[in-house]
Amino acid sequence: MNTSKSQINTELSEEHAFITEALKAEMEAIGTVISRVSNSHQEGLSWSKAIDLLEQCEGHAVFSGMGKSGLIGAKLSATFSSIGQPSHVVHPAEAVHGDLGSIRRDDVVILMSYSGTTEEVLNLAAILRTDGIPCIGISKEHDTPLAKLCDVHLAIGSLSEACPLNLAPTASTTATLAIGDALGLALSRRRNFTADDFHKHHPGGMLGIGLRTITEIVRFKINDNLVAVADNTNVGEALQLARPKEGKRRAGAILLINTEGKLTGIFTDGDLRRLVIDNDDPMDQVIGTVATTNPQRLMSSALVRDAQQLVTEHRVDEIPVVDENNCPIGLIDVQDLIAMKVVSE
Repeated sequence: MNTSKSQINTELSEEHAFITEALKAEMEAIGTVISRVSNSHQEGLSWSKAIDLLEQCEGHAVFSGMGKSGLIGAKLSATFSSIGQPSHVVHPAEAVHGDLGSIRRDDVVILMSYSGTTEEVLNLAAILRTDGIPCIGISKEHDTPLAKLCDVHLAIGSLSEACPLNLAPTASTTATLAIGDALGLALSRRRNFTADDFHKHHPGGMLGIGLRTITEIVRFKINDNLVAVADNTNVGEALQLARPKEGKRRAGAILLINTEGKLTGIFTDGDLRRLVIDNDDPMDQVIGTVATTNPQRLMSSALVRDAQQLVTEHRVDEIPVVDENNCPIGLIDVQDLIAMKVVSE
């Protein structure tokens, strides 16, 4: 049986409408949490107390939950670890069958159950309460059994799941994830966690590369394979000075400096091509008059992601690197960034 184009379009339209409603439900779940925190002083105090517990934690932030909540806990544990807070996950059922040894007295345990009535989570909460191990509970309301067993409780609010049957954990797990992320970020803010700190915990991948200092990747360096010439030098003389040493790769630009050694310009291969085309005596020209003056530059303390941003926004192929006195120390070539897959060709 052939399906008409109009039927297909109608089915797609209905499907897109369904997807939109599902996404709205997820968004509204986070909105419910935001509303509670921003409109209730008492809710805000609960959050601050939870962050206090985590800030004072000398051990691990331990996440525990059954089913989908447990999976959310695994993600949150990874996030906490990446922002400097040691963390691991304990399955609540396994905990009461031998894994309690992985929870120590200097840990803080985050227990998650949207209903607040999950038996395995309640059993674990009761044991931890007896042992005096601080717990942060996350469930839908402050009157749940879980809330009553924890030192601090964060309420999600009563939600309708994105699932049309209102059964599959969807909106509730999204809200739990958002609460956990917010806790972790607030904790990192309390501890003045920096990009350098993040790099120590996340040295790999594109995030790690972007947080490397620019001096780590500079291949063209002053007094090695890169020259800086006075900006009143003739082009021909400057090109002679810039000839690469034996075994050294030639840089794609010459840096220009004034009498104080400060960067004033950059003379690129592109500048040279334009000069040869437009001028009868290109080699006799003063290089400072035909170069790019006041070029984009990076401080030696800059990160690779700063170079990526400059290349993306200003479409430059070479970026001078300068010290705190604006004296050039090196040159970043866009090909280096391409090789690192930080920017595309």
